[in-house]
Amino acid sequence: MRIIAGALRSRSIRGAGKDWGVRPISGRIKQSLFDILSGLLPGARFLDLFAGTGAVGIEAISRGASFVFFVERDRRCLELIEENLAAAGLTGRGKAHFGDVLDDLSWISYRSGIAQYDLIFLGPPYKDSEKRPLALSTPALARVAAAGLLAPQGWAVCQHQVKEVVEAPPGWRMVRREKYGDTFLSFFRCGDTLLNSPAIQA
Repeated sequence: MRIIAGALRSRSIRGAGKDWGVRPISGRIKQSLFDILSGLLPGARFLDLFAGTGAVGIEAISRGASFVFFVERDRRCLELIEENLAAAGLTGRGKAHFGDVLDDLSWISYRSGIAQYDLIFLGPPYKDSEKRPLALSTPALARVAAAGLLAPQGWAVCQHQVKEVVEAPPGWRMVRREKYGDTFLSFFRCGDTLLNSPAIQA
């Protein structure tokens, strides 16, 4: 895999093993995601949940995010993220930590040293090991909201299968959705922030 743009453009990062069950984000979706978020990235505090190989969070650092906290429950992926950060000279700008996104997430603020995040990306798996469809997006978003991890002016983005019904937590609302084949990117905000934010309009 390669970093698409930014300070580390074209640098290769190691991907997961074929038997790990990790569904990497496609280059097309990653490019579109960061094109949409481009005005929000400089200096942003970025939270990468269901981090997998860390490709999304490392791309965010390359494009100007000040710090990325990666959460993943596969310890092989955690080691891989740390290796990729070290190889790119980013050890001080990113940290990977074991955790289940469907559990209480209040520990993230303590472990990361960051109370709230400007940008939160969730990339839950679409299917389990038996190829049965999962529906993890709504409960994962609810955990993020319950822990108060999204900054008042922040954005949360969830990548999910188009057939999955995804609902915003109480006090949040979906403000944008983009379709790429069998995948949606759904964008959420919380509180009374306005729908028409010029920093994220196409």
